[in-house]
Amino acid sequence: MSRSIYLLAVGIFALVTSEFAVSGLMPQMAAGLDVSVSQVGYLVTLFSLAMSVGGPILAILLYRWRQKSALMLLFALFLVGNVIAAWAPNYAVMAAARAVTGAASGAFMGVAVTVAGAMVAEHLRGRAVGIVMQGLMLGTAFGLPLATWMGGQWGWRATFIGIGVLTLIVAVATLIIVPASVGGRATESLLTGLTVFRNPRLWGVMATSTLIIGGAFAAFSYFTPILQELAGFDLSIIPLLLLGYGLVTVLGTEIVSRFASRYTLPVLVIGTGLSALALVAFAIWAQVPAVAVMAMLVVGLVGVTMNPAMTVRVQGVGGPGVLVNTAHLSMITLGVVIGSAAGGLGIDAFGLRAPLWLGAGMAALAVLVMIRPLLATKSRQS
Repeated sequence: MSRSIYLLAVGIFALVTSEFAVSGLMPQMAAGLDVSVSQVGYLVTLFSLAMSVGGPILAILLYRWRQKSALMLLFALFLVGNVIAAWAPNYAVMAAARAVTGAASGAFMGVAVTVAGAMVAEHLRGRAVGIVMQGLMLGTAFGLPLATWMGGQWGWRATFIGIGVLTLIVAVATLIIVPASVGGRATESLLTGLTVFRNPRLWGVMATSTLIIGGAFAAFSYFTPILQELAGFDLSIIPLLLLGYGLVTVLGTEIVSRFASRYTLPVLVIGTGLSALALVAFAIWAQVPAVAVMAMLVVGLVGVTMNPAMTVRVQGVGGPGVLVNTAHLSMITLGVVIGSAAGGLGIDAFGLRAPLWLGAGMAALAVLVMIRPLLATKSRQS
């Protein structure tokens, strides 16, 4: 694997750290911006919505650009967004900064996945995508705790300055290391490139990704209160449990990426099925600490880690282009928004077990949708 692929993973690490940093800095940011904690929470949702909507818009605007040039522009936008966030004198300016960084993140991930795939042979695309997506897992596992620690030591503005410095370093390294010719530029018109989205099967495959990620995040978003109030863990222990979850997602992504290209559908069906079963067990026996921890770790191993296989499946239907990859990542982000929002509504209506049941239901539905094409593939092979 080219070192450029690992460099793209570091870029995504910076993006994801910025996305989730607000979650660990809510009390400080609320005091600094003179708003409520819930208003600061909306900044997380705004970032995700900007990824879902702004990412594809930027991808369309940059469609005819060379992919390395697009990466550099997106680095610049992301850097500007974090500088504005570090300086923001009020909530409105901070919200604008989050919108800019969210849109840049959505487009960057789509271009990064495309560039990584262009650097390797087709049968290694799953592995390449898995390495790039490790930036997402590492951002969740280590970026959030690191951002929270920096905010505690030097104030929340220092966190965004730190993310900006990391972004600048990775951008300069990308300028030097990533070949200018990699990925090239689109040779067809934008209208021709958009015709792929006329295929209803592509939308169905991307919607399945929404279900898979939505199911994982419906549960993950509320692990802290579930582990504290249902499993009975002390609040001081929960960060260690979440760190364990993050480490397992890194391991799971590594495993999935090695089999994603050759066994795409079996990996997705088996992994998502195990996630559904683990969430059911979690919902039934959440009051048993050992079961709660094991179920959480299984969800980490086979939940969001399906990203490489989902990407390979989408590319098999719509091709490996930037527009398809960015649209797919938007559908994944939509799953995060839907899962976490629906989980919150479920808690209000039915209690803390509701997100676990909801996640299990979304994962089970995804499995049912994928069973038919898997069986059809097995039938053709026999």
